[in-house]
Amino acid sequence: MTKFEFFFDVSSPWTYLAFSQVESVAARCGVDIIWKPILVGGVFNSVNETVYEQRANPHPVKGRYYVKDLRDWANFCGVKIGNPPVFPVRAVTIMRACFVALDAGCLPAFAKAAFEAYWGDLKDISQPEEIAAIAQSVGLDVGHLAAAIQSDDVKARLRDNTEELIARGGFGSPTMFINEQDMYFGNDRLVLVEAALMAAQNQKTQA
Repeated sequence: MTKFEFFFDVSSPWTYLAFSQVESVAARCGVDIIWKPILVGGVFNSVNETVYEQRANPHPVKGRYYVKDLRDWANFCGVKIGNPPVFPVRAVTIMRACFVALDAGCLPAFAKAAFEAYWGDLKDISQPEEIAAIAQSVGLDVGHLAAAIQSDDVKARLRDNTEELIARGGFGSPTMFINEQDMYFGNDRLVLVEAALMAAQNQKTQA
């Protein structure tokens, strides 16, 4: 089986776009997705600190196009992306919760609900009540979730995934790897990801 990893943080609108399409890409290519929740702020702090300056002082011309580009992509992908009043959001708790959902077998549904709550409904997904509502919507036990996200194991898994992405040359979200070495960054690379996955699958079939 071709190995396909998806490193992501729900606080990124471009990751939302990629997330909305990646399961269809994987299904067409006949591969499973290895979900890798990360804390993208930790990645930025290590290898991409300029993102903070760009956010604080965006170029007006580029900034206007950014808004249009994001709107065009949202329309193309069929998702709603607004302007959350809390941005950037403190994503550490919701990303820890992704591991609880992963262990329960409902990560795609949980992440979808989190993306929709933040980018579509403009909720502050750093707040316990919002995380609880997202958990309830996909059938996760809220009490178990609250305890699990404080565990050393879950904290370590989020830290380890983040450090792994940095060590493997990643610098943001979403980042995808095919067979561990072939890296792709960004929503707009999904067409390349699909082509590479198809080629990898064909090679395995011919081998």
